[in-house]
Amino acid sequence: MGETFTVLIVGGGGREHALGWKFAQDPRIQKIWFAPGNAGTARVGKNLPIPATDVEGITRWAEKEKPGLVVVGPEAPLCAGLADRLRQLGIRVFGPGAKGAQLEGSKSFCKDLLVRQGIPTARAGSFSRTREALVFLETLSCPVVVKADGLAAGKGVVIAESHGEAKQAMAEMMEGRVFGDAGAKVVLEEFLVGEELSLHAVTDGKNLVLLPSAQDHKRVGEGDTGLNTGGMGAYSPAPRATPELLREVETRILRPTLAGLAALGIEYRGVLYAGLMLTADGPMVLEYNCRFGDPETEVLLPLLDSPVWDLLVAAAEGNLGKAEVRTRAGAAMTVVMAAQGYPARPVLGQRIEFGVEVPDTAIFHAGTREGNGGAEVSGGRVLAVTGWGDDLRIARDRAYGAVGTIDFQGKHFRRDIGHRALGKDTFPK
Repeated sequence: MGETFTVLIVGGGGREHALGWKFAQDPRIQKIWFAPGNAGTARVGKNLPIPATDVEGITRWAEKEKPGLVVVGPEAPLCAGLADRLRQLGIRVFGPGAKGAQLEGSKSFCKDLLVRQGIPTARAGSFSRTREALVFLETLSCPVVVKADGLAAGKGVVIAESHGEAKQAMAEMMEGRVFGDAGAKVVLEEFLVGEELSLHAVTDGKNLVLLPSAQDHKRVGEGDTGLNTGGMGAYSPAPRATPELLREVETRILRPTLAGLAALGIEYRGVLYAGLMLTADGPMVLEYNCRFGDPETEVLLPLLDSPVWDLLVAAAEGNLGKAEVRTRAGAAMTVVMAAQGYPARPVLGQRIEFGVEVPDTAIFHAGTREGNGGAEVSGGRVLAVTGWGDDLRIARDRAYGAVGTIDFQGKHFRRDIGHRALGKDTFPK
């Protein structure tokens, strides 16, 4: 059989299940561990009773077991320096060190880097004193974006329709500490108008490889209404991401970002995940994430036609220039099935019933755990159901076909994922 490899995937959501699913398709992969994993990952590899945020526990385990590669899924352990600790032990790891992870961990760090490199982004200011923030606020037209500077589990962004709402959001973050220390410093930003685009680039700090474009759906309700969520679905590729646009993003945004990090002495090995707004003046950076997106990973990996091991190892070793990456033609779509009450107060504990398998689909577990009678709901976003095919319409029909085979009490999902690409009239009422 030749050389075999082992992988530790840190995290327990749909992103991590999708990574494990992709690794498992490679006959060279002998063993896959997850820390901590979920009910779905337990069917792909072995779950470890170690939380993703337990840097010490994961480091001790890795030092003993010596996996061939560690892939860090969530941002929190990256910001806490997990990748640094593993590299110090000589363990191959895909994910940036703590300094590089500041791209996501500190919005002011990210904004300062963008401005310094001349990368197109919204006008903004970062403040740790309320009085200075109020002076800057008066220079912004409404709506205004108010962001907690640190990690806030995807909840630290408020789009204020008036200066009064912005002041209230600032007070809740800076004085009320609704996001803890993450809101001690805030970023005030002008609101950009356009269509959002998610773009993932795998990088070794010098070279980069663009993965297919994606567009996700953040609002909980159809027609992009209701509360913001971690993502209710995604599709790939996005029609707006033409070859010309992708070249512009690489030239004006991604490569200057790597150059700016290198100028700070940061060798960034992992994912550069750019959240972009396609404005009338061209693409502009909304934010950077320092890891694979979720649910974007669940829609991107089915389109990857070459081994994910080779790509991630090349980046981890600093040899990405030699990596061969193939993507398949066609499209993919992911529909998130959420718990009752999500995102405000998800109801947990319901048993999940799975029906017959639908060809060219995959069911990625996100918020699940193993109960007495099988998988049960343990988080707000329960499952990410992905379909793929020759075009987006086929991918959609397969994804929703698979959704129809799954049942749990209080389930809800959007029925219009991909509406910008396919048109609202093509969805069943």
